[in-house]
Amino acid sequence: MKKLMLAMGMSAATLLSGPALADTYMIDTKGAHASVNFKVPHLGYSFTKGRFNTFDGQFEFDPDNIGASSVSVTIDTTSVDSNHAERDKHIRSGDFLDVGEYGQASFESTKVTDNGDGSMTIAGDLTLHGQTKPIEIDAELVGHGEDPWGNYRAGFMGNTRLELEDFGIPTMGPATYVDMELHVEGIRQ
Repeated sequence: MKKLMLAMGMSAATLLSGPALADTYMIDTKGAHASVNFKVPHLGYSFTKGRFNTFDGQFEFDPDNIGASSVSVTIDTTSVDSNHAERDKHIRSGDFLDVGEYGQASFESTKVTDNGDGSMTIAGDLTLHGQTKPIEIDAELVGHGEDPWGNYRAGFMGNTRLELEDFGIPTMGPATYVDMELHVEGIRQ
């Protein structure tokens, strides 16, 4: 019996001391240290910029094994903000985001590839306007470490282009795409 208990204890110790798992970070939206921004062409003459004010999520991150990382984000599409109330009302309408029907967008990573130069490619599924499509985000680690309040933080920035027709969102003139700019800072849990 002692041998069985010893063997079980050693097996448990071996399992627990296996490869380290990526740490979990909650995206710091409460402290406004993250943003989901967009830029869309306006009539071919300029660009309209904006953001989504309400979102949350988490990510897994291991600086020694970037491939073990992952990210999950949910965005409240009703929180779209282009700094112009009438335009925001139009963006929320059935002409574009149709937030009455599709009040939420989400992204779930499926693979993170370390490009070896401080950058990474985050592949995943974006659900927007009732459509789920694979996308890739070009991202880079901004930094990670202790903050002045005793927490451990990690931050990233990323970019991707979304073709509106891929998600069944009507286009207007040259506004056939939207460029997304993402800034994500998380607090290790």
